[in-house]
Amino acid sequence: MSESSLAGRPATDGDLLDVDAALAAYADDRPDPEDPSQRVAFGTSGHRGSAFDRAFNDAHIAAMTQAVCDVRADAGLDGPLFLGRDTHALSEPAFRTAVEVFAANGVPVQVDARDRFTPTPALSHAILVHNRDHDTTADGVVITPSHNPPEDGGYKYNGPDGGPAAAAATSDIQDRANDYLRRDLDGVRRVGLDEAMGGEHVTPYDFLAAYVDDLPSVVDLDAIRSAGVSMGADPLGGAAVDYWGAIAERHDLDLEVVSEEVDPQFSFMTRDWDGRIRMDCSSAHAMTGLIALKDDYDVAFGNDTDADRHGIVTPTHGLLNPNHYLAVAIGHLLANRPDWPTSAGIGKTLVSSSMIDRVVADLGRTLVEVPVGFKWFVDGLADGSLAFGGEESAGASLLRRDGTTWTTDKDGLVLCLLAAEICAVTGRNPGEHHDDLTERFGAPAYRRIDAPATPAQKAVLKDLSPDQVDARELAGDPITATLTRAPGNDAPIGGLKVTTDHGWFAARPSGTEDVYKIYAESFRGSDHLDEIITAAQELVGTVLGD
Repeated sequence: MSESSLAGRPATDGDLLDVDAALAAYADDRPDPEDPSQRVAFGTSGHRGSAFDRAFNDAHIAAMTQAVCDVRADAGLDGPLFLGRDTHALSEPAFRTAVEVFAANGVPVQVDARDRFTPTPALSHAILVHNRDHDTTADGVVITPSHNPPEDGGYKYNGPDGGPAAAAATSDIQDRANDYLRRDLDGVRRVGLDEAMGGEHVTPYDFLAAYVDDLPSVVDLDAIRSAGVSMGADPLGGAAVDYWGAIAERHDLDLEVVSEEVDPQFSFMTRDWDGRIRMDCSSAHAMTGLIALKDDYDVAFGNDTDADRHGIVTPTHGLLNPNHYLAVAIGHLLANRPDWPTSAGIGKTLVSSSMIDRVVADLGRTLVEVPVGFKWFVDGLADGSLAFGGEESAGASLLRRDGTTWTTDKDGLVLCLLAAEICAVTGRNPGEHHDDLTERFGAPAYRRIDAPATPAQKAVLKDLSPDQVDARELAGDPITATLTRAPGNDAPIGGLKVTTDHGWFAARPSGTEDVYKIYAESFRGSDHLDEIITAAQELVGTVLGD
């Protein structure tokens, strides 16, 4: 898809979110439960939408929160529910709605003690620490649309395992919530905010202190401090805004927070590839400001709005491709975590770079390749059978240094600090280490594109079987595997992946648009990558009956 001429440029006043109008739409507009676009719809990371589209309004939050209360009651969960929110304009009113419903249902809710923002990894950490140290069982909700534009809101449920809930749980919440919408919220319990906040069911929890104080258990902060690594951190106006300064102070690190501005319009952002404001820390367009400061620090980094993603900037390479950094991080960790169990695998999504496969194989470890979505790593990170789980969209988590569980949701803060650890321990930045990998294993060329597809064609693609693909060759190379289930856990991938010794492509239908996504990689250069993408479109077109 074509890049906007406005990409990387600051937004103008006329392009900024009308916050008052968004808040009014949230409070006043009612969704039509007969319109599919206005129902609750849990994707891989919860429900997201805009109040202007009647896709994220007070009724949605009330219905989803009551559904969570019902699911908790059916499961017999008797511990606290940790509740956090990010800095999007709709997150605050959604937080208030959720508190009112949870309190009315007698759910013990723990909210930020500073009445501030909660990164997704801090919420995951809180759930896991509670369940490790108490007899009662906790879960949580984080109100965030991640890196989505300022007008969007989001609501994500994390179960007792600390990670994004599995499909069975989210489908249950979704169905119950939509039933409440159809009944005009009949059955939804709710009290006023003052009554909720002043009652016995809502209590404070110091997310920041609990998380920041525990960081030495997962990253070698002593090495970073001793080496004097200079760091720049940009929270992009998100939930990490208070955390980076606290990390620097608590652990005596040479770390500067380049901006502490919080603005629900995100007026300080530069536009993303399509001209929209989007807090995507893996996008060079969105990270223009931090990239301009790359020579001021040994390593710099940014996070998206709920801090579950990372963007790494080095003086030598600028913003690193997320795939490149994941490969470097995995290699470093396997060489510098002697207490990790040797039996623990390394998890990657099937659309992440094959450089990871080569690094893991070279170090004699087990690769676990799963479908798209971080939920597939949760069980492995929880029981220690996975030492690391990462996905191509700049999200990852890992075990503590002693081999026990840290978080089971993506942790952008830790992956940023790990980049500084790499600098401290090796004296070279992650970009330089990736250069070493390309010398050893070849230089990968990677791209993702969208191609048009009708709803019927998307349904065919989602439910393919390998025997529907007759091709024996891809871009001049023999096909080594045709996959519709992930080799790491045999789960359906909702599409197709075709591999050769020198490249691969994966095709998956979009859940929201009439397109399918093609991910492709070649270790023979950009021209060969073009050939793979062309061949992929022809192959998928044949299967879809174009």
